[in-house]
Amino acid sequence: MDRNELADFLRRCRARLAPADVGLSQGARRRTPGLRREEVAQLAGMSTDHYTRLEQARGSRPSRQMLAAVARALRLTGDERDHLFHLAGEEPPRDRPDTEHVRPGLLLVLDRLTDVPAQVVSDRGDVLAQNAMDKALHGDAFARPEAERNIAWRYFTDPSARELFPAEDHDRAARAAVADLRATLARRPDDARLTALVRRLRARSDEFSALWQTHEVAVRRADVKRFAHPVVGLLELDCEVLLSPEHDQRLIVYTARPGSESAERLELLRVVGFQQFAR
Repeated sequence: MDRNELADFLRRCRARLAPADVGLSQGARRRTPGLRREEVAQLAGMSTDHYTRLEQARGSRPSRQMLAAVARALRLTGDERDHLFHLAGEEPPRDRPDTEHVRPGLLLVLDRLTDVPAQVVSDRGDVLAQNAMDKALHGDAFARPEAERNIAWRYFTDPSARELFPAEDHDRAARAAVADLRATLARRPDDARLTALVRRLRARSDEFSALWQTHEVAVRRADVKRFAHPVVGLLELDCEVLLSPEHDQRLIVYTARPGSESAERLELLRVVGFQQFAR
């Protein structure tokens, strides 16, 4: 681990970002260009003290998970992400046909969506990035262990994950999740991580196993979804799914029809999300 080079690289990457680049307001006048350390730490889901120590070349060796989170927070390109890993004494992730490093273009779009929930997910269903509104809608995925950030895994193994949806929608949502995984596995039958996920789900959930046997196949695309949010109430949102060119990452955006009750509640959710993100 080259602490001095790592510290210098982090400082320079932070200095080149404006708050608007990551979906933050400019706020009070800034004495120096770029993001504040606490803002990068918040975006990465780590403590400000831990991130500050890294920039001061006195921090402990960061985990691979933390390096990936910092790379997302600083909007690093793939090459820059690899350089970050090398400076920390780690080999960059190279063993998957799909990548968990969110493309800067997708992050740029995500950062501009400040008034609607939006998230970036892999075609395997792993949540890779969220804006503040999406955290207010779905909860902060990065507050959970990495293995629990998969949408299908949570839906079929964690009863609390279903509480966000009306009971009458549970069966439809379950079928859609399984059919989408089927389509992904058909495209990448040799993906060890994907096959392991399916194997664990079949062993853990009788419901998933039964649905898997039906062989329904459908890529997740535009839809209308309902959410039973515990704070703002029932939301009926249009769900638009934008695919990356390789189709291995998706930007999912949730909007409400103008003038609807859901639009009013979505605006209330925006206030809730802002308060949560500002803490």
